[in-house]
Amino acid sequence: MAAPGAVALAAVLALAGCSSSSKGSSASSPASPSAGASTKQPSSAPGAQSGGANQLQDAYQRVIADVLPSVVQITTGDSLGSGIVYDDKGDIVTNAHVVGTATTFAVTLANSSKTLDATLVASYPDSDLAVIRLSSPPGGLKPAAFADSGKVQLGQITLAMGSPLGLSSSVTQGIVSATGRTVSEPRGGGSPGATIGNMVQTSAAINPGNSGGALVNLDSQVIGINTLAATEPQTNGGAAPGIGFAIPASTITSIADQLIKQGKVTNTGRAALGIVARSSFNQQFQPAGAVIVSVTQGGAAAGAGLQAGDVITRIGDTPVDSLNALTTALASLTPGSKVTVTYTRDGKDQTADVTLGTLETP
Repeated sequence: MAAPGAVALAAVLALAGCSSSSKGSSASSPASPSAGASTKQPSSAPGAQSGGANQLQDAYQRVIADVLPSVVQITTGDSLGSGIVYDDKGDIVTNAHVVGTATTFAVTLANSSKTLDATLVASYPDSDLAVIRLSSPPGGLKPAAFADSGKVQLGQITLAMGSPLGLSSSVTQGIVSATGRTVSEPRGGGSPGATIGNMVQTSAAINPGNSGGALVNLDSQVIGINTLAATEPQTNGGAAPGIGFAIPASTITSIADQLIKQGKVTNTGRAALGIVARSSFNQQFQPAGAVIVSVTQGGAAAGAGLQAGDVITRIGDTPVDSLNALTTALASLTPGSKVTVTYTRDGKDQTADVTLGTLETP
């Protein structure tokens, strides 16, 4: 694996971005039988199961009624994606690869067939997030509520909402399959190939057009933005069922707040060594690590004694055989955390304990 929690699948990843425009309660247990009564209850068990199913169905329908009005369809030229109403001023958060290079958009609310004009506030492709703003926000906009990412747990029921294949206000269901995934997006489709840490993996179906839409828990809270789906190379890019990824709520709110207030990101929340590096190759021209080209004065690597020419081969317990592997490993970590860096200098393996800094924006 390239990093703890990193995606290392036979399947490849595909942006779920733009498609072409052409808490449920369990059933209560049956009452205990009275003394001398038979312990067999052939008639009550089906009723209990039915009651539990009805309660879960009611929970689904409640969440959909609560959250779906906050999910919009975004059209750019001849393609479309999804977005989430972020505040009552008309700000909408979505994926950067949904907006691409466009600066104007047509937005359709879930409860209307009328299109509304919107313009780009700012985009941050490194985290694949962007904010657009309705030019004339209508009354009654319903901002979504965002969950505490630290409380998202394996097995939680999830609903994915968006406009897959242009089918607006669509909902699919699944569970949280994993948390803390580090995923590298494919380049193209408006994406520079960002590596994003701490993503939520879900079994809810995510299809083209779902990107930018909401992944929601049964408390009617957004736990992530639908972003990626896995595809199987053996089926020429066909969907790999039940493997989708969403950017976590904590990243969404941090980046969106900065884009809205400042028009740019100044605190990335991403760990960094404070170096410029490139992939290193051995004498057989095989990937052999990430060689440091330069070290930022006062940065994390400099403070730990790393130098230009050192070849990083491991971050903590994670092997590093290329610049991409180094980027993926760092994406799974947080600023301020301490990590042991294994590197080669003058043909000898050495280690350094590094307190990671924060990745700076250009």
